[in-house]
Amino acid sequence: MILADEAATARLGAAIAQELQIGEAVCLSGPLGAGKSTLARALVRALTTPQEDVPSPTFTLVQFYEGRRLKVAHFDLYRLTSPDEAYEIGLDEALDDGAAVIEWPERLEGRLPADRLDVEIGLLEAGRDVRLAAHGAWEGRRIEF
Repeated sequence: MILADEAATARLGAAIAQELQIGEAVCLSGPLGAGKSTLARALVRALTTPQEDVPSPTFTLVQFYEGRRLKVAHFDLYRLTSPDEAYEIGLDEALDDGAAVIEWPERLEGRLPADRLDVEIGLLEAGRDVRLAAHGAWEGRRIEF
């Protein structure tokens, strides 16, 4: 699908949040500046409140949020040097009692959560090209926005 602007990216994030369940992950891939953090921020705000402060976890690596119906952890794995580090900072625990949004999931080197929605964002001259791939419990679901 093509997302024309930041508002469309935010709408997609909110729509994905409506489908997200305990034990599931949303894995966001794409180059720097593609809109991964914009989508993650919208997803977190849809689960918490529209005013929720959602900083990029680039330096903290993970931020945890208490949503109205679901806990969510926002991971930025860009600076990791080993897949083990993601699990050391709480990826398993986040999925045990909530859900996870993972930026730079390729850092997990194939150790991705089984129940996940892969969101690949590409840059276009005008907007973003987005491809969704469902795995495990995500298979068969439709994202409407």
